[in-house]
Amino acid sequence: MKRISVLILIALLAACGEGDKKAGGPAAAGGPGAAPPPAEVDVVTVVSSQATITQDLPGRLLANRTAQVRARVEGVIEKRLFAEGSDIKAGTPLFRIDARAFQAQVAAAAADLAASRAVFERYKPLLETKAVSQQEFDAAQAKVKQAEAALTKAQLDLENAVPPAPISGRIGRALVTEGALVGKGEATHLATIEQIDPIRVEFTQSYSDLLRLQQAVKAGQQKRASTATVELMLEDGSIYPERGRLQFADLAVDPNSGAVVLRAEFPNSRRELLPGTFVRVRFPQAQLDNALRVPQRAVQGSPQGQLVMTVDAEGKVVPRPIKTGAMSGTDFIVTDGLQGGEQVIVNGLQKARPGSVVKPVPWSPGAPLPAPAVDAKK
Repeated sequence: MKRISVLILIALLAACGEGDKKAGGPAAAGGPGAAPPPAEVDVVTVVSSQATITQDLPGRLLANRTAQVRARVEGVIEKRLFAEGSDIKAGTPLFRIDARAFQAQVAAAAADLAASRAVFERYKPLLETKAVSQQEFDAAQAKVKQAEAALTKAQLDLENAVPPAPISGRIGRALVTEGALVGKGEATHLATIEQIDPIRVEFTQSYSDLLRLQQAVKAGQQKRASTATVELMLEDGSIYPERGRLQFADLAVDPNSGAVVLRAEFPNSRRELLPGTFVRVRFPQAQLDNALRVPQRAVQGSPQGQLVMTVDAEGKVVPRPIKTGAMSGTDFIVTDGLQGGEQVIVNGLQKARPGSVVKPVPWSPGAPLPAPAVDAKK
């Protein structure tokens, strides 16, 4: 009888368990009592590879060529002949200065030359008959040359009444208005033309940094970078899509700043880069073999120094103190604390508490940052 009772009790308990599962009780999968799934975090696997050491240096954009348009003759501006901010060709007329006085000077100089030539031609046969002296003949010849020079000067002034563009490029705003008197006592600045394709950038590098680099190369710790191309970072932090080429490095150190001036040139066919803009230049300095790199965003600061969050073989988060050296683009070069093959968390650090279990997902550098969590109670 007791055995029958025990069998009935086991059957009832089994029936209750089935009822709980069907009803979605605490033991059901995904129920309130079930453990939450591991949080996903983006990771990179640290790999030993060759890295180019770079340095971000401050610089400023400059026009490749600049020319000032100035008044070469005195007169009143009658008309501006160009559209401000437009691209123009060398030789294009830019202004028209009142030329009536210059036209009169050309006519007077031409008449004076004709009279001088007539006298000179009349003296030629007279010199042979000694009717005029050699001195008088030479004076008449000199007067012809003076009249020719005066006519040339008058014609040049007439041409300069319409000042042309000295170079091709983009012209800025007009610095004088119609009706303004220009060229009186000085060559009045009328406008400025700049060539901005290609465009230059001048930047500075500390001589002490340059010296350390040279010593590291000599010691065999690093190799000099094989490329002379540079990247440009704009004021909003974005990278200019076209690379530039290093053109010039000054041979002297600025005694005030202790820096060396360098110059690079960038294509600018779409006229996106404008002179005067402050930028940063990513400058390749050397190459390092067997370097370990981690993204800059993965490195955290602490009172004890720098650290990264790693994921071990069991999926647990392990903080790892590291030491970093130079930069390679947007990555830190790790000098101590990591080994090749380790997984470093890049995104999702707010979910990665030491000792917690996470689900590592390969990080895509072009992926947007995750949106901040929203409190459901609000």
